Amino acid sequence: MTTNEDERIVDKRAAARMGDDDESNRRGAEDAKAAEKNEGATEATTKSIEEQLAEALERAEENHKHWQRSAADFINFKRRVEQERGEQARFASAALVINLLPVYDDLARAVETVDAHLAGLNWVQGVLAIQRKFAQLMEAMGVTEIAAAGEAFDPNRHEAVGKQPGEDGKVLHVVQRGYLLGDKVLRPAMVIVGEAE
Repeated sequence: MTTNEDERIVDKRAAARMGDDDESNRRGAEDAKAAEKNEGATEATTKSIEEQLAEALERAEENHKHWQRSAADFINFKRRVEQERGEQARFASAALVINLLPVYDDLARAVETVDAHLAGLNWVQGVLAIQRKFAQLMEAMGVTEIAAAGEAFDPNRHEAVGKQPGEDGKVLHVVQRGYLLGDKVLRPAMVIVGEAE
C-alpha cells in the first residue's frame, strides 16, 4: 500500500507539475497578448499625445494672436481717447474764446475811440491795462488776429460784406476783426473788398 500511495503522490506531483506547465504556458500566452495590446495602446497613446500636442500648440498660437490683436486694440483705444481729450480741450477753449470775442472787440473799440485829451486820466490808463492783459490772455490761449487790411481777399479767412472801387481783390477796410485759434479760423474777418471800375 505504501507503494501505491507513493505512486499516487508522485502522480499527483507530476500532475501538478504538468498542470503548472500548462498554466505557465497559458500565462505566457496571455502576457504576450497583453504586451501586444500594450504596444498597440502605446502607439495609439503616442499618436494621441502627438495629436494633443498639435492641438495645444494650435490653441496657444491662436491665443497668442488674440492677445496681439487685443494689445493693438488697446493701444489704438488709448490713442483715440487721447485724441478725443485733446479735441474736447480745443473745443472747450474755442467755445470760451468765441464767447469772449465780442467783449474783446468792444474793449478794443473803446480803447481806439478814447479822446486824446482823456488819454492821461487814471481810469483810461486802467482800461488800457485791462485791454493789454486781455490781449496777452488771448495770445496765451493761441488766439491770433487774421491779417486783413491791404491783404489779398482769401475766402477761407475773410468774409466780404461789401465792395468799393479800389484795387481788385484787395481788402480795403476791416468791418470786424477775424481770429484764428492755432491754425483754425474761429471767426472770419468781415471786410470790404476792392473792385476794379
